[in-house]
Amino acid sequence: MRTSIAGTLAARSRSAGLLAAALFLHAPGAAADPLAAVDRNGSIVAVEGYGPNIVRITVAVDRALASTAPGPGITGKTDDADWKHATDASGDVFRSAALSVTVAAQPWPKAPTQMERYFAPALPPVSVAIAGADGRAITRLTGWEMSPQTVNGEQTFRVGASFADTADTHYYGLGQNQEGVLDLRGRTIDCRHYYDAPAGEQVCVPFLVTNKGYAILWDNPAATTVSAGLHNATRFQSQVGERVSFFVITGPTTDDLYAGYRRLTGTTPLPPKAAFGLIQSKARYGSQAELMSVAQGYRTRGYPLDAMVLDWFYWTRMGQIDIDRTYFPDPKGMNDQLHAMGLHSIISVWPRFERESRYFDMLAAKGWLLHDKDGKVVDGLAVRADRAGALLDSTNPQARTWFWQRIRDNILSQGFDYTWLDETEPDLVPDGAFYSIGSGDRYHNLFPLLHTSSVAEGSAADRPNFRNMILCRAAYTGTQANGCLFWSSDVQATWEALRRQVPTGLGFTASGLAYWGSDTGGWQTPAGPPAPRPVLVDPAGATAMAPDSRDYPELFVRWFEYNALTPTLRIHGQRPGTAIWEYGKAAEPILAQWLRLRYALIPYLYALGHETYDTGAPFMRALFMDFPADPQAATIGDEYMLGQALLVAPVTDQGVTSRRVYLPAGSDWYDWWSNAKLTGGQWIDAAAPIDRIPVFVRAGSIVPIGVQVPSTATRQMLEKVRVYPGRDARFTLYDDDGTSNDYRARGGKSAVLHWDEAGQRLTASGALPTGQALGGLVEIVTARK
Repeated sequence: MRTSIAGTLAARSRSAGLLAAALFLHAPGAAADPLAAVDRNGSIVAVEGYGPNIVRITVAVDRALASTAPGPGITGKTDDADWKHATDASGDVFRSAALSVTVAAQPWPKAPTQMERYFAPALPPVSVAIAGADGRAITRLTGWEMSPQTVNGEQTFRVGASFADTADTHYYGLGQNQEGVLDLRGRTIDCRHYYDAPAGEQVCVPFLVTNKGYAILWDNPAATTVSAGLHNATRFQSQVGERVSFFVITGPTTDDLYAGYRRLTGTTPLPPKAAFGLIQSKARYGSQAELMSVAQGYRTRGYPLDAMVLDWFYWTRMGQIDIDRTYFPDPKGMNDQLHAMGLHSIISVWPRFERESRYFDMLAAKGWLLHDKDGKVVDGLAVRADRAGALLDSTNPQARTWFWQRIRDNILSQGFDYTWLDETEPDLVPDGAFYSIGSGDRYHNLFPLLHTSSVAEGSAADRPNFRNMILCRAAYTGTQANGCLFWSSDVQATWEALRRQVPTGLGFTASGLAYWGSDTGGWQTPAGPPAPRPVLVDPAGATAMAPDSRDYPELFVRWFEYNALTPTLRIHGQRPGTAIWEYGKAAEPILAQWLRLRYALIPYLYALGHETYDTGAPFMRALFMDFPADPQAATIGDEYMLGQALLVAPVTDQGVTSRRVYLPAGSDWYDWWSNAKLTGGQWIDAAAPIDRIPVFVRAGSIVPIGVQVPSTATRQMLEKVRVYPGRDARFTLYDDDGTSNDYRARGGKSAVLHWDEAGQRLTASGALPTGQALGGLVEIVTARK
């Protein structure tokens, strides 16, 4: 069997060379020799340090492949200055200040038994134990796989690896899975981009985080299955590859794991401040007049708003990259008006090109479109009713540059601020087709990383001090560094869909990508089953849906309450109207109340965003991140922390006015609405009338509250700084101009607030970013029974 593998490798040496070139092309920061590449009877194991708590392991039967740089999305550089290599009876041992890695000695295999002749594995076995500097076991590679197969006409392998498991290990992340469960233990995840996934679009970010002080970053962009803690092991298996490559990141806290992910894959930029306000969208605004009437509607009603979105079909044809002047006669004038109102604009740009569009022939001639094995352009999907348009090959750097230049010259020149890059899975599934760098099967999950980099890099080059952001529908390892705000795609407008959003978002942010949201109210046309209980929001006057969807205003209210306390707040959907006054007389004041709460919390949220920029840690946090000693917190996926202070428990069932909430152990908690103080480590029945969801504040927290502003274009002063006593506390206030990239070099203004529990006193390290005096702002919350 080994002879078969060696022969297959030799037969495809040219393809392997192309693979190595592609890997180097997309990993500019990671070109260094490993600490060592050791031979285990023909299995070559390479070990590289990326810092004291990060190690990369590569296993192959080809020494050159074992020593090749990591794949796309990995931009961090090796850092093995403090690592030492020694050999003893146990094998090859690599040590740093934080880790020891032992590649176990493997004696020459004995002659196989009769049973082993039939069932023996094809590969020489490999075992790699990873432990803390104190010898505490962390995890262990127990086996690996390389099974010859032909994929898309290419002789290649299915590659995989198995890791040790313990019964009390829980697993999180791997991107976006909308099956409604946070803890992945005992489940098999299909880690591939898939728009049509039955529960809602799935997105693969192959970063698996545990509650045991380690995470595994799998280094392969092909479609991958991951079985987490299933049958006493955790297994990764990718459909295309010639080696096993992965990183293990360790640390005493989950934030250490995200710092490691940041080090390997890039910094999450601080979005423009407008990203923290309300983003108003609809599928779709049919004219300039309609879009402007909605923007003016917010201003005349006194409701805050930061961005208006122009979604698809504002163009004349798919792929024209133009603006239909019949319906949008003066886009530059429209944007000038929006800017004068303190608003920004976002415009959707697709990577699709109809055969009749003006750029199709040029792109096809240059080979800049997804194509089949014969070079013929792949036009449309073979499924659904979606058969219009070819896909831009964003793996080609020339195509990416061209795409940005067309967006810049044809669209952004008309005053639009930010782009929405839709269909970044891509929606045209690349399996069976080819990119410029190789098989679509080999690079199934790569497109969103490279496609969003076209605008990220183009904007950085042509608008160097303009703080960019991109609405992105999918992700891969490192995509957070492109400045993306992600969302859960075209979800249903049902209570079930809302219920699934909460664990979906927590799993996504647990994957190392902090900015996630969902279309408030769902994207699809409201068409849920009849309400099982009396509706809590009278639909009278609602124009956002058909009259028979009587509970839809209630659903929208609950969804809005939830999204107001997520990293981004965006209204979108396939409805006649989506603005907050279009859900009826009863819904409007509730929505306005929550919209104002969102804006009051912007000083808090913006400071959290800057902390994510500094550390890589997400600020919408599943409970396992902050309460590792509480076993109850390990599996809860329907409530979460927003920063270190706020515990949010969304209401996702129709007609209910209370819900069970778990208050994690190790802290007391204040009810946000009543200031009642409760002890942690217990389940409670929390009141949830239609105008509020349960929100609790951790004792020993500082929460800055801002004055109301029409948008973040108006400088927001602080109304108060709330202190919830119970322990010493720190919070770093941060502010800047909200629009430039100055924060990267010179930074904005910050002040560290410190609450001294013993002295019952709040102090600041210096002047507040707003220039206000702290004394008159402090509000110490008095607990109520």
